Amino acid sequence: MTTLALSAKSAQGRVRSISLPFINWKAIYIIGIVIALIMMVSYIFLINQLTEGVYLIKQYNNKISSLYKENDALQSEFAKANFMENVIAKTKELSFEKTKDIKYLQIIDSSLARAN
Repeated sequence: MTTLALSAKSAQGRVRSISLPFINWKAIYIIGIVIALIMMVSYIFLINQLTEGVYLIKQYNNKISSLYKENDALQSEFAKANFMENVIAKTKELSFEKTKDIKYLQIIDSSLARAN
């Protein structure tokens, strides 16, 4: 016998048996299903939170735009009120009075210049 054959025989005597560890496949399947269910519930919850956030942002944007419109209207009303105050102050300064009656002036036809 050769050396290789002798070493193979001695190796067979030393190795008794190799066994793989026992795997409980039922437990692994149950754990996998539970993890999948937890992931689905988390996904639904997160999508719900995202949708609520988008809705709130849209609502706030609508409120901001309505406030901008209201601000523009108030600014124009303020400008009109300020203009009227300036007009009233100027009329008092120039001593204007309210008209009580109207008097018409008659203009003679010959006093106007004629265009040819």
